[in-house]
Amino acid sequence: MKQKLVLLPKAQRVLNDLGENIKLARLRRKLGTSQVAERAGISRATLWQIEKGMPSVAMGAYFQVLFVLGLEKDFLKLGADDELGRKLQDAGLLVKERAPKK
Repeated sequence: MKQKLVLLPKAQRVLNDLGENIKLARLRRKLGTSQVAERAGISRATLWQIEKGMPSVAMGAYFQVLFVLGLEKDFLKLGADDELGRKLQDAGLLVKERAPKK
C-alpha cells in the first residue's frame, strides 16, 4: 500500500515553483512534453507531475529532466550555501581556556 507524502505548505510552494520553472525552461526551449519525457526516460505523466511539483516523483526523475534541459548544474546549487548550518557549527565551537601558567 502506498503512503501519501504530506508536505508542509511552504515546502509544497517551493516544489510548485520548481515545477513551474522546469515547465518554463521547457517552453523557452520549444520542446514538447513527449520530447523531454522520451529524452529523460520517463513517461509524459511523470513529466506532468514534475511540472506540477508533485512530491511523490523521485528526485532522480527531476534531475533527468533538468539534465535534458541543460540545467543539471543548477542541481549542484542545492544546499551549497548552508548559511544556517555554518552558524550552528560556529556556535558549537567552544574556545578552550588557556592552561594555567607554571
